Amino acid sequence: MKQLEERIKQEGRVLGEDILKVDAFLNHQIDPELMQAIGATFAQHFQNDKIDKILTVESSGIAPAVFTGLALHVPVVFARKNKSLTLPDGVWTADVYSYTKQTTNHVMIDQRFLGAGERVLIIDDFLANGQAVAGLLDIVDQAQAVAVGAGIVIEKSFQKGRQLLDDRGLPVVSLARIKAFRDGQVEFDS
Repeated sequence: MKQLEERIKQEGRVLGEDILKVDAFLNHQIDPELMQAIGATFAQHFQNDKIDKILTVESSGIAPAVFTGLALHVPVVFARKNKSLTLPDGVWTADVYSYTKQTTNHVMIDQRFLGAGERVLIIDDFLANGQAVAGLLDIVDQAQAVAVGAGIVIEKSFQKGRQLLDDRGLPVVSLARIKAFRDGQVEFDS
């Protein structure tokens, strides 16, 4: 998606050898027009998959997931990282390691919002090592739902996440694929 790649070039900041900061438009400050375009693009790719729900992890996946849900006219469910007093005991859970935060989150979804046979599209902001999507797939399996695909806003194709999803046979659509960071610049896959 050229519009996304241009924003990454203009406003993304490369930190070290493998971290891209896109907080100006995706995961701190959100550009709703860009998110709407992202949601429409994912919806176009998955429009024939009879999706019942969009699934993501809080918080950075929520904006692209909501706009995808809007375009597909389906609900969006996000896995919470912290259990609140209002969350019931009946939850699907998985552990998800965050490389950028160097922590493991115990994510959960209320069992009322994900059930057997539901067709689910996973949306996430980044695919690097694949831990967030793997955790969501674990929850999908627990619920006996069906993962029909994953929509990834930014994929770091030089890391192993895509291979984990390919091994599972999950269709993946990445809107911007980064092959390397060189001298503080982003190199995209063609």
